[in-house]
Amino acid sequence: MLALLAGIMVFGILWLAGCASTAPPGSQAPGAGAEESTGSQMIVQAQRAREIESLNEKLMSQAQLHVDPGDYILGAGDLLQVEVFEAEELNTKGRVSSRGFITLPLLGQVKVSGMTAREAERAIEKAYQEKYIKDPHVGIFVEEHFSQRVTLVGQFKSPGTYDYVAKQRLLDVMALGGGLTDKASRLVQVRRRGSTPAADGRPGDGVFYVDMDKLIGEGATELNIEINGGDVIFVAEAGEYFVDGAVRRPGSYSIRQCTTLQEAIVAAGGLVPYALKDEIVVIRSDGGERQMHTIDISQTENWSFPIQDQDIIVAKSSWAGKLWYGFRFSLFGVGYQDPER
Repeated sequence: MLALLAGIMVFGILWLAGCASTAPPGSQAPGAGAEESTGSQMIVQAQRAREIESLNEKLMSQAQLHVDPGDYILGAGDLLQVEVFEAEELNTKGRVSSRGFITLPLLGQVKVSGMTAREAERAIEKAYQEKYIKDPHVGIFVEEHFSQRVTLVGQFKSPGTYDYVAKQRLLDVMALGGGLTDKASRLVQVRRRGSTPAADGRPGDGVFYVDMDKLIGEGATELNIEINGGDVIFVAEAGEYFVDGAVRRPGSYSIRQCTTLQEAIVAAGGLVPYALKDEIVVIRSDGGERQMHTIDISQTENWSFPIQDQDIIVAKSSWAGKLWYGFRFSLFGVGYQDPER
């Protein structure tokens, strides 16, 4: 009888030791949760850097950096050498006036502002052919080019104002700025001279918005719009949303155009097994006050809930799921560790 009681006492002590012993395999030491969160943030930041690097590589590969002299855009202040090969006495040098005209022998004032050098050559050839020369050939050499500039503002590696000597498209001009920074939004804004965005955030007159993911990632080349001299190209810093709770990679993520709840959860690695399958909370700042939106994710259409800048997304845990996934078994007994730690 005494041997039996002794055996029960030894078993009890061993069982309690198993419960109170050091954390079982798979458990975390105090502070490990913070380390894991920091690790997740580093992974997210590295992923952003890789995405921007890939975007910049594609941008640079698709940009046309070589400028044909015939594509130079003429404008006020440019100094032009005009040669008429069939009649050297008609050769002249002149500067484009503030109204966009150049004065030529016999023809007087001819408007060339806004034309490329090649287009101006053809216009002058046509003017001489109509009255003076049967089949003229005209050449234009731009000795000084002052008229056209474009400005890159925001999240460019090298923002600034650049000479715009020839007709180019959006990707060509963006390449002048050396590509985008890691914080850049995927939405590019092109403002024509004299235009301003609408007050409600919609495109105003002469303001164009281009989604870089569609242009470069999906090959929507129609979005590679032609840039004009005087245009301002602006790339804002990407907004952020935050994902916390029962997801695999909690942390902050860059918001893209029309980011949905489903895309936000996927970016955070998806839900963990013990997450609630029918409820996610989105905390949003509205007029300085925080509003809590409880989303029923059992309804498929609710996964399309739009995410805004500074939203906080909280995936809740199921207590039964946590209990199930928190149990630990070992040779020394049974233990429990909160799987969210």
